[in-house]
Amino acid sequence: MPQSTFISKIEAACLKKEALFDQSKGKYALRSIFAGAFLTFSTGAGAIAADLINKIVPGFGRFLFPFIFAWGLAYIVFLNAELVTSNMMFLTAGSYLKKISWKKSLSILLFCTFFNLVGTLIVGWAFANSAAYATLSHDSFIVGVVETKLARTNDLVLLEGIIANIFVNIAILSFILVKDGTAKLCLVLSAIYMFVFLTNEHLAANFASFSIVKFSVVADQVAHFDFLNILRHWGVTFLGNLIGGGILIGLPYAWLNSKQTDYVDE
Repeated sequence: MPQSTFISKIEAACLKKEALFDQSKGKYALRSIFAGAFLTFSTGAGAIAADLINKIVPGFGRFLFPFIFAWGLAYIVFLNAELVTSNMMFLTAGSYLKKISWKKSLSILLFCTFFNLVGTLIVGWAFANSAAYATLSHDSFIVGVVETKLARTNDLVLLEGIIANIFVNIAILSFILVKDGTAKLCLVLSAIYMFVFLTNEHLAANFASFSIVKFSVVADQVAHFDFLNILRHWGVTFLGNLIGGGILIGLPYAWLNSKQTDYVDE
């Protein structure tokens, strides 16, 4: 019977993540910081590009921003950074397949989440104090995105979080199962473009946009931008992303490939 590439990739990823986490939390933290930083780079550049194109073709920033943002996820998967939302799929599937314990998976997820945030805060501060963001206003693209997200109710944030991480882990599955490098890149960019265009809720992406706005000149003008509301939003988004990436993608693919049948993901 054919061997499942999915299971071998999940096992290898879980063993590598657990080993790094146990052997050097500093190195695991740095890979997680890089993931947050990469997403903030693409968020920061995309938001300024959206503002500029909106002055020429009003409304077109909605189409341009997701394309630029998507490259941040490409940097993460090709440069081996540690992103919490993709780890939700890897670690949930790995725990189900008994490649890693549920307790260790949770520890890694929480550790990764914190240092993703650290990465976004560092780069968010840098962007907010850069020349490109010196003239940020309440009408800027990124401010509108943050206000829209923070005004959402818990049930809507949960749903949007589920959808977002289904898209993200379609990108991750494409990256680990597709063999051609160009095809990998195109599939990753396409899935990420879709969830960002739909304004779905992705925890690390929200870390990035919220961090830039937090340190910007218009932070005190942003509606709903208070500490407790931000924590509420992040908490519900984490749960939604875990359901979407872990329960709706990771577990089904682990189950599909866990029994010896002729139809497995090669």
